[in-house]
Amino acid sequence: MSHRVRIFVVLALALPVLVPVTMAQKPPAPAPPPPTAPSRPAISLPTSSEPTQPTDLVMYLRGRVATDDGTAVPSDMLIERICNNRVRQQLYASLNGDFSMQLGSRADTFLDASASGEPTSQAGAAGKDPVTGISRRELRNCELRASAFGFRYGVISLVDLDTFGGSVDVGVILVQRSTKIKGATLSATPYKAPGDARKAYERGLQAERNGKLADAHKYFETAVEIYPKFLNAWFQLGTVLQKEHQNDAARTAYTQATTIDARFLPPYLSLALLAYEAENWPEVLKLTGHLLDLDPLNQAAVSGYVLDLDPLNYAEAYFFNAVANYRLNKIEAAEKSALTAEHVDLRTHFPELHLLLAEIFARRHDYVTAISEMQKYLQLAPHAKNADQVREQLAKLQKLNGSVSTSDKPD
Repeated sequence: MSHRVRIFVVLALALPVLVPVTMAQKPPAPAPPPPTAPSRPAISLPTSSEPTQPTDLVMYLRGRVATDDGTAVPSDMLIERICNNRVRQQLYASLNGDFSMQLGSRADTFLDASASGEPTSQAGAAGKDPVTGISRRELRNCELRASAFGFRYGVISLVDLDTFGGSVDVGVILVQRSTKIKGATLSATPYKAPGDARKAYERGLQAERNGKLADAHKYFETAVEIYPKFLNAWFQLGTVLQKEHQNDAARTAYTQATTIDARFLPPYLSLALLAYEAENWPEVLKLTGHLLDLDPLNQAAVSGYVLDLDPLNYAEAYFFNAVANYRLNKIEAAEKSALTAEHVDLRTHFPELHLLLAEIFARRHDYVTAISEMQKYLQLAPHAKNADQVREQLAKLQKLNGSVSTSDKPD
């Protein structure tokens, strides 16, 4: 999430603080490795001498890869055609997930060592056409598999091709992120939007990346008008509306996304942010509760620091939850969420989190821990607008802790 929020936390001595929260940004995906030159094994003979009709040939397999959580497809998403448990052909999907695999040609995508054993049709051999194609009968023993680091395989079988012609659209191959436990990860309904809706959605993403919010707004609205169940388009429309400071409209778009699929979590975090800014603490608890119920870290005791690779920033969800609980005087729940946020907040820093913990520990007269948390805040945000005020509070806590220590000494 690219927003910058103003976070208010009350310190031990009723000092308001104001520090911007830094949101995490997903690091760019690594570039795909260059293809390697294949070796040339002996050419195998066709499994059948039955002649193949030219009209039965498939020249291209087209399709699209989508992630189960609606995030961008990584640049190393590999598409493989596997026939009889052997890899026959490989290529990389584009950054928007599209791919087009040319069949029966040695000049299109790179093939592995077994690919030159691909049976060729008699029609292609007779015509000496470099693009020979592959018959539907031969493709029945094949499947397309999409894979990338951090994802489980996505597979589509080619046993029943329901369209005819030289170019076949196989549809969407859905890949599932493997960095979370199944059932507790982000999940989105695999969208099967028509081509016009997908095209508008992709143009909206490009316009948003280029800072053209008005154009992005128009494209995303077009996408959901064409396909009202386009989950990702509703979420991106809400994001653009929020950037345009149309919070009510953004809330409507986010809510629409949650009604399509309650397992798709990014809209819940965006709604929680809007509720946080409005200081609607019961609503913040409700929304973050839904998020944290699906986070496996919330189901186990976290004793160390955790590198959470999920694109959803759970540290932010725990932070919002902690502040809401604190404002509703649920101190134990606030402490639990705040400590969890501290343990998973390695990709980005929430300096205000340490001020919140300092306040919680100060209320319990644990001045040593409160001082430590306040010092962490100053280390992370030494030039914050409230840094001087925090240093004054720190000095008062240190003095207060010194007086308590002296009074504890025996006569």
